[in-house]
Amino acid sequence: MTDYKLKNIATGEQFTDTGWLLTDPSYDKPSLLRAEYDKPQIEFKDDSFGFYKYADWLPVNRFLKNSAPPVTYKSEKLAEILHLKNLYITFNGYWPEIGANMTTCSFKETEAYSVCARLEKDSKGVMVVASAGNTARAFAKVCSDNDIPLLIVVPEDNLDALWFSEPVAGCVKLISTPSGTDYFDAIDLASKICKSEKFFEEGGAKNVARRDGMGTTVLSAAATIGKIPDYYFQAIGSGTGTIAAWEANLRLIADGRFGTNKMVLIPAQNYPFTPMYDAWKNGSRDLLPADDGKSRELALQITAKVLSNRRPPYGVAGGLFDALTDSMGDVEIADNGELERACELFERTEGIDIHPAAGIALAGMIKSINSGKVNRDKILMLNITGGGEKLFKSLNKVTYLKPDFIIDNNSDINHIIEKAESLF
Repeated sequence: MTDYKLKNIATGEQFTDTGWLLTDPSYDKPSLLRAEYDKPQIEFKDDSFGFYKYADWLPVNRFLKNSAPPVTYKSEKLAEILHLKNLYITFNGYWPEIGANMTTCSFKETEAYSVCARLEKDSKGVMVVASAGNTARAFAKVCSDNDIPLLIVVPEDNLDALWFSEPVAGCVKLISTPSGTDYFDAIDLASKICKSEKFFEEGGAKNVARRDGMGTTVLSAAATIGKIPDYYFQAIGSGTGTIAAWEANLRLIADGRFGTNKMVLIPAQNYPFTPMYDAWKNGSRDLLPADDGKSRELALQITAKVLSNRRPPYGVAGGLFDALTDSMGDVEIADNGELERACELFERTEGIDIHPAAGIALAGMIKSINSGKVNRDKILMLNITGGGEKLFKSLNKVTYLKPDFIIDNNSDINHIIEKAESLF
């Protein structure tokens, strides 16, 4: 439904999307692709289109049902506490009072409704999504509602994130990695499953639909404010959302109606798991060498489990390093205590609960303001990537999705594939 070309960020070459391309088939080095839309100026549709009000800048072939867009509003009480004149909050979650109706309470819905709508209706095979929790919940909801075959892979220790207000349809199946494993282990198992021709990988940051779906948060802010914000704050696990914000910013500049400034990107990581912060502060395009066992140990210590990606798209062409460099941005860190205090502050001032990752974003913003890194008088955009879960669960009885199988990564690959194929 949307007309666009794909561009290789490393080479600048444009080519036609022939159907689920995640890399440039004519280029043998790592590089993200970017969608270049035929419409340089976006026409926002009305709210009846839900998330697809931004369809002009989404690589979609159809509209799926039950979607909801991000909602941006100007903060009063939190802004007053922090002595800010222009704090805008983009809320992704459940808060009907302001028109926010993401029933999974997470901005991962922006990814799922974009990625799943990139699929042709008669596409073959089963999509595989690895997740630390929120992404799996969002994809499961979207695929269940729209009869799309899906296999999600989630660590057993993260299964409490797989809650739903209604039982998930049979087209959605779940495999877990054992207790003590993390998000990277789920990614590894998913990649082994995709050795079977029956399955295909969703693609993560490599999928232009995932990034452009996340970029709708910035489109929401620009449409509400009337211009591009000056600063952008978000928590990062993979950094994909911040890359998406940068790309949306570039499109808005080309649009010509929202200003010419590049937002200063200031993402934050949950200490002590801080691989991107460590690399950035060392001036390194590549992640610093790290022992897998130690990295897993650190990842398991953080409260915001969704921020535990050990192989993020940091140094790849078009990745987070490039986004931070181009925007003159920086990376903050906040520990579990700072996260908890930020979540309490937000709920006390704004009146709604937020997810731990959003608490990291707020804590990082506060630290960057207090250090003088941020001009208090400028327009600040705080991306609250999840919230309203406490409210939603108080109004709805939830059920939990249980794994069909728990499979160790070290199992024989033929055994892994056989188990996965037996589910469909």
